[in-house]
Amino acid sequence: MITIAKRNNPAANRHGLTFWVQWFCAVSLVSILLCYLVIEQFGTVSSQYRMLIALTIFASVPAYMLAHVYHKRHGYLAGVGHLLMGWVTLLTCLFMIAVISRSTQLFATSILLKWAALGFLVQALAYIPMRYFANLHSRKLRVGRTSAILGSGPNAYDLAKRLKASGRVPLLGMISSQPNADSIDRRFPVLGDVSNLRHEIERNKIKRVYIALSLNEVPSIEALYLSLLGLSVDVVWVPDFGGMPLLNRSISEIEQLPAIYLNETPFSSYPAAVFSKELMDRTLALLAILVLSPIFVAAAIAVKRSSPGPVLFLQPRHGWNGEVIHVMKFRSMRMHEDDHVVKQATREDPRVTPAGRFLRRTSIDELPQLFNVLRGEMSLVGPRPHAVTHNDYYSDKILAYMARHRIKPGITGLAQVNGHRGETETIEKMQQRVEQDLAYINNWSLWLDIKILLRTPLALFSRNVY
Repeated sequence: MITIAKRNNPAANRHGLTFWVQWFCAVSLVSILLCYLVIEQFGTVSSQYRMLIALTIFASVPAYMLAHVYHKRHGYLAGVGHLLMGWVTLLTCLFMIAVISRSTQLFATSILLKWAALGFLVQALAYIPMRYFANLHSRKLRVGRTSAILGSGPNAYDLAKRLKASGRVPLLGMISSQPNADSIDRRFPVLGDVSNLRHEIERNKIKRVYIALSLNEVPSIEALYLSLLGLSVDVVWVPDFGGMPLLNRSISEIEQLPAIYLNETPFSSYPAAVFSKELMDRTLALLAILVLSPIFVAAAIAVKRSSPGPVLFLQPRHGWNGEVIHVMKFRSMRMHEDDHVVKQATREDPRVTPAGRFLRRTSIDELPQLFNVLRGEMSLVGPRPHAVTHNDYYSDKILAYMARHRIKPGITGLAQVNGHRGETETIEKMQQRVEQDLAYINNWSLWLDIKILLRTPLALFSRNVY
């Protein structure tokens, strides 16, 4: 049985891309403004003003975080008010540093006064379009987060009211835990009951399910959660704790209600992570194609001469959220009839050509998947995509097998660099690979991707690849 790895050090109050983009624009504007004011009066930016710019950049981060500047829930007026608080806090810190270091006489008072006033003005003016585009981005994200609540008791409807009031979650309705249940509140229609849970999720294109069952229904949560693992949905448990005292709790909150996140990827939690990963993937993939183009040509010639048939082999495999993609590989086997039987390549497999054996041993046959990365179908790092027939075979034999499709498949992955590469002739070997894939999903970071990419060349010497 698989033990899904825990997510290490979850950042409950992490500042996302929205904060950092607006902060970067703000400090850039005030830095340029200060340079302009100094050059206008003295003709050049002397060392003390360069030091002031550096201090402004570093001190603005804690000052703006402390004042909750650029918070997503702020309206325009509230946002400008918090911006003023952050700017005043920053200027106060800079003034105290100047007093302590006895360097106030190094700066022109007229320049500093103009900078203090105009600095806030340019930030406030820039805040309006930045806030507009941030809201636009948030609205686009909300459209793809259609949700439903599994439950029909007071706890479920209390959650529905809070989510409706927040306006951050597009809630479709309720999925009752009892058959033929009527809606208590007309704002939240009953979509169906738990007996046709999978059908309702697929029919309504639900992307997130909140489990809000009563205490006497808690024993059924495990079975419900396991049934949702194979679907492309986030699962959030909002337990009905009632009056139970909680000590040292390790949970998140949704509108002041305790919530245990049971099934969620880093990309669901922080959508900006998708952009960061795709930017790195596509940039490195394009560079790799350019650098390795001679190898592409040589491999294509070797495949063409090895046996009759096409140079590339396109195989349907499950990608992100279970969508079928066509993964590109250099053909390493002789053309043969596909009998739809799960059969991986084995040692001395007669189907593999001599050239194909070398391509498979060195993983050169996988290089065309760089074009899958450019097309946005795959990532450089992620769970290796298996053939559709393999997924059909293993999905009911290994717990949480299909959960590995919660992120884009990769050319390489944590399983591959940890020795789980090549033939998986037993259920136990495939289970070990799935455990590594789920550990990668739960602990993903750009740095982890980079470490896997650096370790991948060493994994190419594995003896388990035929």
